[in-house]
Amino acid sequence: MVHCKKALLLALFFCLGIVVYAQTSLVIDKSLYGKYIGENTSVFQDISKDKNLEQLLKRDDLFKKNDRPVINLGITENNNWVKFSVLNNSDNKKILLNVEYPIIDEVKLYVLHADNSIDSAEVLENKPIIDREFKHQFYVFNLNIKSGETATCYLKLFSHKLILAPMTVSSEETVMQTIGNSDLLSGIYFGIMLVMLLYNLFIYFTVRDRSYLVYVQYIFWVGLAQATLLGYGHRFLWVDSEWFTKNMLYITGAGSGIATVIFTKSFLQSKKNIPKLDKLLTLIIIGDLIALTLLVMGYRIHSYNAINATAGIGSLIVIYCAAVLYRNKFRPAKYFLIAYSVFLFGVIVFVVKDYSGLTYNLFTSHSMQLGSAIEAMLLSFALADKINVFRREKEESQAQALKALQENERIIREQNVILEGRVNERTYELKVSNEGLEKAMVELKEAQSQLVDKEKMASLGQLTAGIAHEINNPINFVTSNVKPLNRDVYILLDTIAAIEQVATDANTTEEKKRLIEDYKMEIDFDYLKMEIDQLLHGIGDGAARTAEIVKGLRIFSRLDEDDLKKADVNEGLDSTMVIANNLLNNTIKLEKKYASLPLIECYPAN
Repeated sequence: MVHCKKALLLALFFCLGIVVYAQTSLVIDKSLYGKYIGENTSVFQDISKDKNLEQLLKRDDLFKKNDRPVINLGITENNNWVKFSVLNNSDNKKILLNVEYPIIDEVKLYVLHADNSIDSAEVLENKPIIDREFKHQFYVFNLNIKSGETATCYLKLFSHKLILAPMTVSSEETVMQTIGNSDLLSGIYFGIMLVMLLYNLFIYFTVRDRSYLVYVQYIFWVGLAQATLLGYGHRFLWVDSEWFTKNMLYITGAGSGIATVIFTKSFLQSKKNIPKLDKLLTLIIIGDLIALTLLVMGYRIHSYNAINATAGIGSLIVIYCAAVLYRNKFRPAKYFLIAYSVFLFGVIVFVVKDYSGLTYNLFTSHSMQLGSAIEAMLLSFALADKINVFRREKEESQAQALKALQENERIIREQNVILEGRVNERTYELKVSNEGLEKAMVELKEAQSQLVDKEKMASLGQLTAGIAHEINNPINFVTSNVKPLNRDVYILLDTIAAIEQVATDANTTEEKKRLIEDYKMEIDFDYLKMEIDQLLHGIGDGAARTAEIVKGLRIFSRLDEDDLKKADVNEGLDSTMVIANNLLNNTIKLEKKYASLPLIECYPAN
């Protein structure tokens, strides 16, 4: 009877052990395939980074149970250990562990079998994917747990970035299907982004609008950032480059942030429409540049935090700028606000699911790519609408320009009338001046004949030739200028006629202006004006000089003043100097300082 009680007690403890073991072990069957196992794991974050597997096998108390389907270890430089037990209760002999987060720096798996043997496998992010057992960016391990066997798994995770561990333990077929679905969705996303890039690049080469080129570089950086985040950059682009694999997440994160700000500035025309907020947008670029500087200096976690902080604050600033412009009735801001809000919603869903706010599934894990793709398409439509707005503004501007040109045409016609009047006036003045010069020449000849007739002028015989030469110089200057002046006047008249002809043509105002400018260049209008001015100035100087000489001769000869009368001595001296000037041959400089003398009574002719 005692032996029966002992046997019953042992059986009871055995059953209780089975129950406890079943509660702490992960029983793998087909119903668990594809489901995340985070709630069945325990986590230990080794701050000292000095614990090894042998020590952890003796210290189960270090591990704390995880209560989330997807493990979120945050951003830390600790050695992070995840522990879970697996009972293979399925018919599959090949059970795989799939960690669907491709940007963990180091993942190492230890499997402790029931016979105390240990299998280990290690995958490093910066090593070529071709060297892995499973050629994919996800971390996939073969647990080597036979059907009906139980094993304890220790997973060591280390990274300078945020560590998420969405883990599933499934058959190889289920894992491959999960990977295939993820690749399919990513392929659709990258296909959309590539189409948007090529479409907008084609439009840029067609219309040469810089906004499209700015948008192309924005799509490029956003797509490259997503390719890096999803592990496709390491898988297909920089396959063998350890440096690119380690640093491209930081570079593309900062680059996409800078590209976003540049596109926002261009699309919203922030420098013109919101100059104060435009400076805030510039601060986002500075924040990303600081993050890159921290990366170069080796502060990888600080760089990662700076990029995330800049992205979060920058998103709020961008949304606020678009909202302000939308409130100010700036039409493109409406489309920008909708597109960016869709993308931001996708980012929020993506982030919230990492903290168990949402279920971790195919949609939430790709929500950021979905939002990004929708944003790219919406912004393409917004750019097209922006071009239509610019076209309307251009048409209005052209209408205003046409009105201004018509007003200019009216002013030109009025100026042509005024110019023609001035030319006629100048022509008349030249005609009168010529008649005056001819009259002066006649009077001079009469004065010369009278001087010859007078006995007192006999002594001036030698001076006659000099005086004649003195008078002929300005007269010849006048007569030599008359002919080219006459020619220039006719050219001006022809110019006026040509301008009138252009003004009455049916050409556009721009064409009329061009024809007038061509004609002016053809006749060298500026030189013509300068030549007329010089000719008129020369004729005026010649006429003045001639008049001065004639006056001097008239005063000096005094042919009509033989009687005693009062005369001005200063005037007589001036007339004498005019006559003597030729004898001196301009070799003596004479300074005249006359006093104010009263008239004296004399014979002026003597």
